[in-house]
Amino acid sequence: MTSTRRRRPTLDDVAEAVGVSRATVSNAYNRPDQLSAQLRQQVLRAAKELGYPGPNPTARSLATSRTGAIAFLLDSSLSAAFSDPALSVTLDALAKAVDPTGHALLLLPGAEAQSGPPAERVLAAQADIAVAYSLADGTPALDAVHDRVLPLVVIDQPLLPETARVGCDDRGGAALAARHLLELGHRRFAVLSAPRLSSDGPSGLESARASSFHGTRERLAGYLETLAEAGVTDVAVSEAPWLSADNAAASAASLLRGSPRPTALLCMSDQLALAAVAAARQLGLRVPEDVSVVGFDDIPQAAWADPPLTTVRQDLAGKGRIAGELVLHLLDDGAPPPPVQLPVSLIRRDSTAPV
Repeated sequence: MTSTRRRRPTLDDVAEAVGVSRATVSNAYNRPDQLSAQLRQQVLRAAKELGYPGPNPTARSLATSRTGAIAFLLDSSLSAAFSDPALSVTLDALAKAVDPTGHALLLLPGAEAQSGPPAERVLAAQADIAVAYSLADGTPALDAVHDRVLPLVVIDQPLLPETARVGCDDRGGAALAARHLLELGHRRFAVLSAPRLSSDGPSGLESARASSFHGTRERLAGYLETLAEAGVTDVAVSEAPWLSADNAAASAASLLRGSPRPTALLCMSDQLALAAVAAARQLGLRVPEDVSVVGFDDIPQAAWADPPLTTVRQDLAGKGRIAGELVLHLLDDGAPPPPVQLPVSLIRRDSTAPV
């Protein structure tokens, strides 16, 4: 017994059924703004009745030399990335900015042994443009982006010449946090620094100053310079190898066991600050009565914490939206504009108090 396979409907079939040109059917999918809403609905309804699934994305990619995808380069694994609320807010805003144009996000995660995705993964990625999210200086993945001559948008770091970039005033925000605690009378400080790329070597002030991450160096400078201006120069610094609640809590506990014990902790992110609050409680310390804690970012969880977290607010959603706008600008063959630096502000809540 033989059977015949049903012929797959084509764009021409839809055009014939509606009584319009092939270009009109194509516009219904690819350039809907060129049609009235009524005509587009008529075309899509006929396509559905015929079983036409829409233009073949592979063929469209070959015809336009565009994949419709944005490679989003992460410095960590997907599990670590999706546990980062700051990234979630930023990525969601970027996705909303590019969604009306039909672009999809291709996530390229990093690994614990490196910062950023492997270069070979970037070389093989089917994408029209790359977005680097908080990558370390000298990340090999960015060499691969350069080798492919892909347009590039950087969120936060690294700093690259003639590259579209959006970030925030890291140093200025750190100075706001340090100044706030000084005004409350604190003079014994410690800094809980951002994670390192590896656990090799000593953790501390010099390691943080030599960090491969521009944001870490800037925030540390903002803390230390502001404290030094007030005569505070003896500041303990601890780093965590990679970001996890356990690592951060252990690093915070080591600072809080110091002698003399710091009365104020400056944390380079809200995630680190929330872990520091948990570590203080485990040591029998009260926040803010025994130790004040300040974060950085103002993630949604900061306002819900117990106590609500004093922090430096950066516009995470604005950062993602602007990154999306930069992506569309470069895809439209625009030249990279000057870097965008977003302002920051101090949000006073209940995790800080006078000494």
